[in-house]
Amino acid sequence: MSERESMPYDVVIVGAGPAGLSAAIRLKQLAAEKGAEISVCVLEKGSEVGAHILSGAVVDPRSLDELIPDWRDKGCPMAETPVTDNQHWILTKKKRFGMPHVFTPGFMHNKGTYTGSLGNLCRWLAGQAEELGVEIFPGFAAAEILYGDDGKVKGVATGDMGVARDGSHKPDYQPGLELHAKYTFFSEGARGHLTRQLVDRFDLRADCEPQVYGLGIKELWDIDPELHQPGRVIHTQGWPLSETGSDGGGFLYHQANGQVALGFVTWLNYSNPYVSPFQEMQRWKTHPAIAEILKGAKRVSYGARAISDGGYQAVPKLVMPGAALIGDSAGFLNVPRIKGTHTAMKSGMMAAEAAFDAVQAGREGDELTAYPDAYDASWVKKELSVVRNVLPLVEKYGQFLGTILSGINMWLESWGIRMPYTMKHHADHTTLWRKDLVKPIDYPKPDGVLTFDRLSSVFLSNTNHEEDQPVHLTLKDPNIPVEYDLPMYDEPAQRYCPAGVYEIVGQEEGNPRFVINAQNCVHCKTCDIKDPTQNIVWVVPEGGGGPNYPNM
Repeated sequence: MSERESMPYDVVIVGAGPAGLSAAIRLKQLAAEKGAEISVCVLEKGSEVGAHILSGAVVDPRSLDELIPDWRDKGCPMAETPVTDNQHWILTKKKRFGMPHVFTPGFMHNKGTYTGSLGNLCRWLAGQAEELGVEIFPGFAAAEILYGDDGKVKGVATGDMGVARDGSHKPDYQPGLELHAKYTFFSEGARGHLTRQLVDRFDLRADCEPQVYGLGIKELWDIDPELHQPGRVIHTQGWPLSETGSDGGGFLYHQANGQVALGFVTWLNYSNPYVSPFQEMQRWKTHPAIAEILKGAKRVSYGARAISDGGYQAVPKLVMPGAALIGDSAGFLNVPRIKGTHTAMKSGMMAAEAAFDAVQAGREGDELTAYPDAYDASWVKKELSVVRNVLPLVEKYGQFLGTILSGINMWLESWGIRMPYTMKHHADHTTLWRKDLVKPIDYPKPDGVLTFDRLSSVFLSNTNHEEDQPVHLTLKDPNIPVEYDLPMYDEPAQRYCPAGVYEIVGQEEGNPRFVINAQNCVHCKTCDIKDPTQNIVWVVPEGGGGPNYPNM
């Protein structure tokens, strides 16, 4: 076995998303302010910063204003398109009904927000970080957590490169690199594979609810200039999910360069195993109000990503010896606002301040208790607390009554009348019904104009994996998909995956087999979340693999 080289840093950050980059920038800012030195490294599994970043996105600039007050004057792409028009539509199959602003609290109105590409914001933040001396390594996936003899986290190791599918070393084999740190931040996004290991090892969810998720599927369209209204933001709920008793909704954001970002989020607590979030998104585009905006338009990009929806009551313990969870690894999304960038960035900044003080005091490998203390006193926790019952109310009472009750709840909370309860969550993999209790869903065939199939969609994500490498979608028991999931749920993996990774072949011949097309994977993590037996485990592929999103 080749011996791995190691590199020491004060702080190593896994993931160059908004939280990780904000943490890196804040660490270097503090060092400059105090006349101190601190070494910071950011690992990013995507081929470049932003390659794996996918979000709507409408961004509340609160954390950007704190981190880089003059960001609007420094070429930040998010400054191009301030939100000028905010609408919320309730959809039936053929009609739409606008929800008057008077019915929703002020924080839902998107005043002062911006819409644009979160990937491009991260690219810009990476530039700011590098100017301050942060070392960023794209194309290097953190594949292993390193522990000291005392059990504390002491860093991470990148994956070996050049390993064949059978485990043998190819001619271009290179062993992974160990990055040792006084403190390691995990900023992997929703359902990070290393974060999952930390949660189990340190029992970080002992005192919180299970995390729950949504699957966000997004497309970019070049639309007719006469129909383009920069800064117009539309959110929808109701049809088509109302037909299957599922929850979620759509978004349509008029962004820069004549483009519209549209997408659809299906909460992964749905019960009908025949639901296909991808097909629901395609069907949503056929609604007359959506189709009208896309008349004569061209689809130019596609992607998908899981979203941590659990909010306030699902935030785990944030620290453990030598490490901290930041951003969507912990789950700070404000579900009704559909915003998590500002809260993720602030979490990274709070963790950075705690780590900087610890390093300057000569500490390492302990719990950064100043970080959760700062979170407890922050506007982030207060913001999440106000909306903590929204998702559970909709889940329990349905979209119509649940929306009314959650609206009342938000109004009361925003007036300072705190509800004396916090509702519970149920893990998404526990919610499926048996296939014999529901009816299959007859989704229409794609028309190639508004609606498309999964494989042509994955093509637009620029997804690429080295084919001769170990499959990164692993099964605890290879027999379960055919012997249990197929007769019980008609193997839902073939429908919940938005990239066509999983399929059952040979069923008509009486010899069903479960096939994994790992090269199609867009790293959304839905399989790791929704698989009813938790048999599928997503692990990181070779660095640089996966989607390459240009403006997502």
